[in-house]
Amino acid sequence: MLSKYIPEEMIRVGCIFCSIVARDIPASIIYEDERIMAFRDINPVAGQHILVIPRQHIERFDAEGAAEHAADIFSVIGQLVKELGIADSGYRVVCNTGPDGGQTVDHLHFHVLGGRPMQWPPG
Repeated sequence: MLSKYIPEEMIRVGCIFCSIVARDIPASIIYEDERIMAFRDINPVAGQHILVIPRQHIERFDAEGAAEHAADIFSVIGQLVKELGIADSGYRVVCNTGPDGGQTVDHLHFHVLGGRPMQWPPG
């Protein structure tokens, strides 16, 4: 079943996050609206590890169309950290871009990590 929010032409075949948006792959979705989706990472590295993505397939942070989603993404992140109970203790927001940046899924996404002390540098 294709998501009620996203037109089919904005879904990239073969992209795991687009498959989650299209409901072809199950995910523990904790937030969604017409532009943004957030779900739990299947391999969490912190007590709270959430991925926040645009529903539209955008490959990277520096790609065309990414900037128009930035305010929505960060607004959702601000809401989620409060709901998850990590706003006061602290959290990290990470956007890996490109191979050297550690990006493993070519769909723009932000990791929200909290629930444990973070180290610096991240590595």
